[in-house]
Amino acid sequence: MKVAIDERPLGSGDAIRGIGVYTRELIEALKKYKVLSNKENADIIHFTKFNPFFISVPFVKPKNKRLVLTIYDLIPLVYPEHYPPGLGGKINFWINKYLINKNIDAIITISETSKKDICRFLGVNPNKVFLTYLAPRKIFKSITDHRSLITVRNKYNLPSTFALYVGDINYNKNIPGLIEMCKDARIPLVIAGKQAKAVKDKSLSLSHPELQHLENLDWGNVTTLGFVPDEDLVAIYNLADVYIQPSLYEGFALPVLEAKACETWVIATRIQTHVEVLENNRKYSWDKTAKETLDVYKNC
Repeated sequence: MKVAIDERPLGSGDAIRGIGVYTRELIEALKKYKVLSNKENADIIHFTKFNPFFISVPFVKPKNKRLVLTIYDLIPLVYPEHYPPGLGGKINFWINKYLINKNIDAIITISETSKKDICRFLGVNPNKVFLTYLAPRKIFKSITDHRSLITVRNKYNLPSTFALYVGDINYNKNIPGLIEMCKDARIPLVIAGKQAKAVKDKSLSLSHPELQHLENLDWGNVTTLGFVPDEDLVAIYNLADVYIQPSLYEGFALPVLEAKACETWVIATRIQTHVEVLENNRKYSWDKTAKETLDVYKNC
């Protein structure tokens, strides 16, 4: 069984987002068990990016090949008023839905919440959808070298006490609620991520429906860091008094596990995904993810 994984997310803006992390870590973990092939010679081709409003599935299934697709979440379909697809997006969605049911042999997703959404919105047979959890990378851990922590605190001019949030600021992330919560608790908030800094600096327009929920927010209590490299992000997790994940809806929420790996206190909204990820106390590792992915390849 020869397997090829679509590496295009690693050469785009997705490289530093969750899609890039998944693709990169899965490839490295799979290399321990098999030599990956190219698409021309592969028996299985695994696509790791899906957007419901852009054509994400091949129109024609290559002969004698099986196709696997990872779908992380379908949040734009859960909140259509905040993620309007336009006419072209609606057409692409129906094309995707048809092609998935026609050409895709197995779908991999990252939570039971996302699996339910995939079956509901895309009309996919549940037996065709397989669950493999994500995992924090090994770099995320507790740091005992206080000098290195002080260096990072000074580098980013971090408050002596602060709550931390890492990630995008889309509607489902509930950033207005997070800012209000920290303001009421009188604790400074630090946000790591490109979008928040662009909004606070007013270099990103809020005219799009996906960002209109951020209008008229008081950012006075918020320090926005922009993109932070992993080696500094680990230290920032360690420096934080608490990590807060305020989401209204999630496909997985990997930063929650990264914070826990750094032994940082975590506060998360009681949504289905957070309960699934946090309360069941599973052991997460990319090695386990790779083995479960290999099982999908063998059975699809």
